[in-house]
Amino acid sequence: MMGNLVPFLAQWGLTSLSLWVASYLFSGLRFADGGSLLIAALLLGFANAVVKPLLILFTLPLTVLTMGLFLLVVNALVLMLVSAVVSGFTISSFWTAFFASIFISLFSLFISGILL
Repeated sequence: MMGNLVPFLAQWGLTSLSLWVASYLFSGLRFADGGSLLIAALLLGFANAVVKPLLILFTLPLTVLTMGLFLLVVNALVLMLVSAVVSGFTISSFWTAFFASIFISLFSLFISGILL
């Protein structure tokens, strides 16, 4: 049990850090408080594990047609979905979600490469 908890908490912390840094870099991405940040990070992890694969499956023809670039749109839509569900987490526009999701992915990849 404890062996599964540590990687989960590390990933949750990494996602929280990525969202927090993104909120400072993108003026259209805001959190009301730390609680909304932590809930958003938890829900983003869940959405990436459950909702995102379904979206990828449904949009597969478009993803193939765009040679994978449509996955950037899917990432933005998942982030916007999380902001719609979590009170205290707001994203001003699709383009803010688009560029913030790219940043969050790259930042998380970079930090996990260093730490994990």
